[in-house]
Amino acid sequence: MTTKSSTNSSSDNQAIEHVDVLIIGAGISGLGAACHLQNDCDNKSYLVLEGRDAVGGTWDLFKYPGVRSDSDLYTFGYDFKPWHGQPIAAAAEILAYMHEVVDENNVAPNIRFNTWVTHADWSSEDARWTVTVKSEGTTKRYSGNFLFMCQGYYNYEAGYQPDFPGQEQFAGQIIHPQQWPEDLDYSNKKMVVIGSGATAATILPAAAKTAAHVTQLQRSPSYYLALDNSGEDEMIEELRALDVPLDWIHGIKRRKMLEFGRDMTERSMTTPDAVREELLEGARAALPEDYDVEKHFGPDYSPWKERLCLLPDGDMFAAIKSGKASVVTDQIDRFTKDGILLKSGDTLEADIIVTATGIELCGLGNIAYTVDGKAVDAADNFSYRGTLISNMPNLAWIFGYIRTSWTMRSDMIAHYVCRLLNHMDELGVQQCTPRLRAEDQGMNGKGYIDPEDFSPGYMQRGIHRLPKQSDSAPWINSQDYYTEKDELPNAAFDDGVLVFDNPKPGKSQAA
Repeated sequence: MTTKSSTNSSSDNQAIEHVDVLIIGAGISGLGAACHLQNDCDNKSYLVLEGRDAVGGTWDLFKYPGVRSDSDLYTFGYDFKPWHGQPIAAAAEILAYMHEVVDENNVAPNIRFNTWVTHADWSSEDARWTVTVKSEGTTKRYSGNFLFMCQGYYNYEAGYQPDFPGQEQFAGQIIHPQQWPEDLDYSNKKMVVIGSGATAATILPAAAKTAAHVTQLQRSPSYYLALDNSGEDEMIEELRALDVPLDWIHGIKRRKMLEFGRDMTERSMTTPDAVREELLEGARAALPEDYDVEKHFGPDYSPWKERLCLLPDGDMFAAIKSGKASVVTDQIDRFTKDGILLKSGDTLEADIIVTATGIELCGLGNIAYTVDGKAVDAADNFSYRGTLISNMPNLAWIFGYIRTSWTMRSDMIAHYVCRLLNHMDELGVQQCTPRLRAEDQGMNGKGYIDPEDFSPGYMQRGIHRLPKQSDSAPWINSQDYYTEKDELPNAAFDDGVLVFDNPKPGKSQAA
């Protein structure tokens, strides 16, 4: 594996470290991309530029109580490293897994920490991207022939924080989960968590163990699904008894979870009323007999129009049934000195208010891009197969699945990028750019994620920051693993959209 980088000098005589591929982000996508490059393109040098001081991305950033996966780890784990723990795992377990990946693949020497990318400039003359980073109070530059954006999809600096009336009057603490203080003591305190998504559903049962009481305050409900988190069943026990290899058992678990997800998604689209009733019935079975399940767990949208929240072993339901936690469905009138006054006239007393109000989408890392000296905004361009972006040479990005585990797509895209890089070498070219064909001119443009298909608040607020898609291939971002798993690995490069040019010095472009 070639990992050595070279240096060159910029016009201001600053040494620039140069590699074949620059990977932005050392989270689940970036570390996977690094490993896939080593396996599929072992002649390519690379660096991983990470803005923070540790690997892990999401799993190192968030510190709120109980932080865990909201996808099963059998499908969330990499395709080259089986997961052998529980289906739903805590952040610490996922971080340990990711550190194993770094160690086992010797990725650490290629990571540059505290390098926050602010600008990325493409030069066709040099056939490379030059990125400018902030690094511990100084400005540095790195260059690479290919830019692989693996920075995630939300703003790491701050989450979505609404301006609540009267919040300056509140005498206690107001905390957003993205900035959770690691030393926060909430024992024997009354906590109100504003929100109804996966973060709120995680904090509630975890904090209820030591808090005086935890109340989840929601304007409208979400769907929740209790999941057995043992990872075992009769068939798996029988396979263990037969000494079936662990990796085989993992493969079976992975396939079972994929089939479960496929079935749930398809039925949510074709028979939404039946799936809704199943989910509500699951809540009824786990909650007190007189609990108003329809009010607190019956959204006014169909299942999977927003993310379906998984509850390991039904922990949220158990916390509510114990009396240590509760859900209130109402609207906020204003904050008061001692808590929150609701539109209904009721008051929620609180020592701590947690605003689990969501994330802010980030368009390709909040980076200023130029191509040959001209500013380029990815949001003005089209996404090619959900992976490359029109008019942006030698750039790929990873946005995982919204209904299947993120990593199922990040693995797939990394394989695709490696195949593309090898194809460019075969052609003897330095540049690949998706361009709209004549028949693509004037095609309709819509959100990278179709709002009619998936429309949570964070997506509605930030979809304008992402590239567009269309109804015409190959400008469709299908977000369908079961289609893409067959299409993307076999997608042809000679489709008239990908323009390969800029021959390598001393070589003529292959026909």
